[in-house]
Amino acid sequence: MRPTAKFSISFGLVTIPVAAYNATDSSASVSFVRIHTADGGRVRNQPVCSLEDVEISPDEIGRGYKPGDGDTVVPLSDEDLDALPLPTAKTLTILAFVAGGDIDPLQMGKGYYLGIDSPAAAKPYVLLREAMERHQRVGLGKIALHGRETLAMIRPMEGALVMQVLLWPHQIRPMDGVLPERQAEVAPNEVSAAEALMDSFGELSEDDLHDHYREALEEIVAAKLAHREPEFPAGEEQPAGQVMDLMAALQDSVRAAKRSRGEDEEAEHRSGRTAKKSATKKAAAKKATATKSASATASKTAAKKATAKKTAAAKKTASRGGRRAG
Repeated sequence: MRPTAKFSISFGLVTIPVAAYNATDSSASVSFVRIHTADGGRVRNQPVCSLEDVEISPDEIGRGYKPGDGDTVVPLSDEDLDALPLPTAKTLTILAFVAGGDIDPLQMGKGYYLGIDSPAAAKPYVLLREAMERHQRVGLGKIALHGRETLAMIRPMEGALVMQVLLWPHQIRPMDGVLPERQAEVAPNEVSAAEALMDSFGELSEDDLHDHYREALEEIVAAKLAHREPEFPAGEEQPAGQVMDLMAALQDSVRAAKRSRGEDEEAEHRSGRTAKKSATKKAAAKKATATKSASATASKTAAKKATAKKTAAAKKTASRGGRRAG
């Protein structure tokens, strides 16, 4: 990768020369060109001078600044911009260290990887990275990039330093007219059901992080070039329509999420195994009860027989005694 900018990070009295590399690739996203619908010809943006109404070559195009709402435009050269008395023109001075969660995600802009720009920068680079990792803080500062000054955040990531351009606070629009005039009220059991639905979501898969829109678009283009119908894999039909029963929708969503991960089948197997174990235990208990009852009956019968035998023996003895006395 080629660096898009070079500057120094000022960390107190420590200076770290770095090179900034684009961390994102916008060319991988889907983009369209404008065409003339009548014949398919490209519609191009031609640079035209508003005074002479003629096309201008790139080497004749410069910068201008428009102060206020009038038509006046002040030309500015590279020398004019280089003469700006801004310390941020070539140095990112860290102004504060804050927790990463304190940064409003709405302010997040383009990201850059920061690499060292000289061998002497290696040690202070690692020092700043490890200090932020241990302190769990990110650095905030200002830097002039591509002709304009901007806020920037520096944070450690996977052994490197990353710079994130931040919007100025005044660039974040207020939420006037966004919130409803009357806030809806939700019951505690509905919040609990929503939390249960959140818990039912699994981790992101590789398929979730795949650009299916781009693939589908490329299939349409390929089909048009081959004069055939596009072929798309069959997918699940998403439910549509207005939700009338919020609780029912939440509970159905939880069940659907579990089914998608096969948890319902596993629960059924567990339920079947539990029912089988329960039936086995009941049968064993019933058999044990029957055995115990039979044993008790046999014991009673044996006791009766022994008693009858003793009674018969006693009578016989008494009868013999009577005959001797006579």
